[in-house]
Amino acid sequence: MSDQRIPWNQYFMAQAVLLSLRSTCTRLEVGATLVKDRRIIAGGYNGAVSGDNHCIDQGCYVVDGHCIRTIHAEMNALLQCAKLGISTDGAEIYVTHFPCLHCTKAILQAGIKKIYYLHDYHNDSYAIELIQKLGVAIQQVQLDQKYFEKLTSITQNKE
Repeated sequence: MSDQRIPWNQYFMAQAVLLSLRSTCTRLEVGATLVKDRRIIAGGYNGAVSGDNHCIDQGCYVVDGHCIRTIHAEMNALLQCAKLGISTDGAEIYVTHFPCLHCTKAILQAGIKKIYYLHDYHNDSYAIELIQKLGVAIQQVQLDQKYFEKLTSITQNKE
């Protein structure tokens, strides 16, 4: 019976995927879920600062190949914890794409003990070096389609 339940790492990654659907950047939709003691403490997606124009409305604001309008999903999740006074020390993060160098540094500085990611994306060699140097675990998650087929069945009210 236990094999019918979605494993924790896929469950939390699915939450990050769901968050990515709120992304307002047209270049890449990213979602992040922060988890502590198997409880979601925050989530984020990439998008503009609250109150500013969004990429989906105004286009990306690209400088040196990067959209500077966008706050990355990982940063939005970490900033949500900062805003609400929630400790991230010892937490885990689930991200739809391998974190960029700047997000990796913030994740490490915030005391995150494990990074889960779904897709490789410009995996920065220095980010990988820092993760290894600090002894933070990193794991790529594979989503098992059987859980999402079940979800589709549920949402379409099929038996």
